[in-house]
Amino acid sequence: MLLNLTILDLAIVKALQLDLTQGMTVLTGETGAGKSILLTALGLALGERATADYVRPHCKRAEVNLEFDLTASPDALMWLQANDFDENNQCLIRRLVNSDGRSKAFINNRPVTLQTLQIFTRQLVEIHGQHAHLTLLESDEQRRLLDNYGKNSELLERVNGCFRNWQTAQHELEQLQKKYLVAEQREALLRYQLDELEALNLAQFDYDALTETHRKLANFDQILSIGQTELDTLYDADKSAHWQLKNSLKALTHLQQFAPELNTINALLTEAHIQIEEAASELRHFLESQEADPAQLVELEQQIGVLQDLSRKHHVKPDELLAFQQRLENELAQLSHSGERIAELERLTADYQQAYVPLAAELSSQRQKSAKKLQQQISRMMKELGMPNGEFLVEVNALASDMPKLNGNDSVTFLISANVGLPPKPLAKVASGGELSRISLAIQVTTANDKTTPTMIFDEVDSGIGGGIAEIVGQKLRHLSGNRQVLCVTHLPQVAAQAHHHLYVEKQHLADMTASQVRLLSDEERVIETARMLGGVELTENTLAHAREMLFKKRSD
Repeated sequence: MLLNLTILDLAIVKALQLDLTQGMTVLTGETGAGKSILLTALGLALGERATADYVRPHCKRAEVNLEFDLTASPDALMWLQANDFDENNQCLIRRLVNSDGRSKAFINNRPVTLQTLQIFTRQLVEIHGQHAHLTLLESDEQRRLLDNYGKNSELLERVNGCFRNWQTAQHELEQLQKKYLVAEQREALLRYQLDELEALNLAQFDYDALTETHRKLANFDQILSIGQTELDTLYDADKSAHWQLKNSLKALTHLQQFAPELNTINALLTEAHIQIEEAASELRHFLESQEADPAQLVELEQQIGVLQDLSRKHHVKPDELLAFQQRLENELAQLSHSGERIAELERLTADYQQAYVPLAAELSSQRQKSAKKLQQQISRMMKELGMPNGEFLVEVNALASDMPKLNGNDSVTFLISANVGLPPKPLAKVASGGELSRISLAIQVTTANDKTTPTMIFDEVDSGIGGGIAEIVGQKLRHLSGNRQVLCVTHLPQVAAQAHHHLYVEKQHLADMTASQVRLLSDEERVIETARMLGGVELTENTLAHAREMLFKKRSD
């Protein structure tokens, strides 16, 4: 149940905190007072898309908070616990909309995506808009209403799960069958390419090592020439680095007897002298071990050339040829086994279809049973709502194809006959605007009785009716609130008079801005507001008496 609604800087609402209770609560007010803003705020908090227009002018952001008591909502509590949002029996939903249009959503102070928010809040609040009768004309909506009424959600999910498995396997099967038509040509090409690559035995080639050895052999003369020159500079030539260090050491050693501080310098020079001797020895050994091998250089150039030609041919780098060969082998293996996979998929699709058929048949049977009950209840409700000759029918027909389909193999059509002797026709073809509003209301109230949603909101669903019919609508909504919370936006005094609680929405004209406020009416204030809704420029004693009679006559609950 919704305990509290808090709004900050949303459109014409500067700040609003609204406490709500069990039972039926109506919201009334003059046209343009801001009733729609409350529904906008609820929609945002429940996961609707947001834009920068929602933010009150000159404010950084708008904020909506909803506080729920989940004591009587076991499914919602289980969802919170399963997703680590558990906060005992309380739940706080928060939605922020920045002035740049970006928004954030939170469940129990943890950030969530809009999709997650929508999945959760569907278990808490259900909104019936004033244009619900328009969606009622759609076949999918008629099917959904029937399934909801018949409590078919679990069976429907099994049917759709089986359908999705069949669809996935069928799609893969169709794709493989298309590929199979050109598989032989592709397989021949792959075998040719693999034969060419396998003939090289690519595993024995290390392209980086080949190029490194090639660079060394290609620069052999330069290596010997520069190497010998540096060997002379270091050791062999007159006045080499080795000779100069030796003389420096001799001279400084002589000075060491006069200046002991030179000990450290002499040690460093001695180490350098030794290092030069070792470096020269290593360099000499390296140069003596080198031998020119023109034949190896030619062979390396040929090998590198072959690898580079193949890499250009297959549009890969030379060092990626081995991985490319592996990919070709994998593709060839898949092609070679595509016939086996096709046979397997044909078996799978047949199995899924075989599993789907009895589930779809069971769903059809459930729909047929539910349709009979639903049409009886709605027909009875239509008569109560001022259509004494109205008959409502729910037609469930099997679709022509036996192939699995989403939501089963049925078409669901709502039909009505508004007058005696007229054959029933689809809802969209025969219902006038006023009739459609009443039929829509009858369906919403009838199907709502079997739902577990703790909070239901009706936004001017009573438009287009009045008089005694409006009073019956109010009674139905009040009865509906016996085991849940019902919020109703209305312009009808007959509906407002049936409520347990009455909220009044009004505009306040501040110095620099217009703002909407909502307040709970006392019993006497309800009399005045009900009289205003009854009409008349001035509130006469007769009008007030009529309003008082509507409000305080004995009720069954």
